[in-house]
Amino acid sequence: MRPSPSASDSDSLVPRTPRIGLTGGVGSGKSTVASLLVEHGAALIDSDAIAHELTAAGGLAIGPIRAAFGPELIDEQGALDRARMRTLAFSDPQQRARLEAILHPLIRQRCLALAQERESHAPLLVFDIPLLVEALAVRQALALDRVLVVDCPLQVQLARVCARGTLTEEQARRIIANQAPRWRRLDIADDVVVNVDPLEALRARVARLWSSYCPGQCM
Repeated sequence: MRPSPSASDSDSLVPRTPRIGLTGGVGSGKSTVASLLVEHGAALIDSDAIAHELTAAGGLAIGPIRAAFGPELIDEQGALDRARMRTLAFSDPQQRARLEAILHPLIRQRCLALAQERESHAPLLVFDIPLLVEALAVRQALALDRVLVVDCPLQVQLARVCARGTLTEEQARRIIANQAPRWRRLDIADDVVVNVDPLEALRARVARLWSSYCPGQCM
């Protein structure tokens, strides 16, 4: 693995817990890969879960979001109105950029805090970051050793997202169109898992990755 770009000379004498950035398009099966890595012993830091925490009632992002977008984007419970914000952000790239300018620094700060808490208790840190391609500052701040991309064809993505029953195919296509294109994710990848086969095949691929990330570690 590449050495940490942020490690000092004195820190280099202390073994550093490897850091993997995990990303993939909606419907790629990224969460499944994350759960399999956790089964092997990885500590997972989920940026989506952090974003939900920040935008829940009383979350650190609520005040800045209210100031930037107005009270109509906050629901009756005091949390972000996710449906209205999704519609706004997907229809206006400038509004999406404003939201990301609020959330990304807070997410980065929380990810770093969780990494510090967990790195001494696990052989591997996995950062689940759907927007890893777009959030370059987050990627640099976390000093990732490798980037793992979970990939699948567009039609597989659409089928999986629509099977959840919460979005139409048109809505799913809009979400995919607003994410980084597939080629950009593959371009930053150190490792790629193509997730189109049954779970047992995916499990075997993840086991091989685990062996390369954490040689000598057993489940």
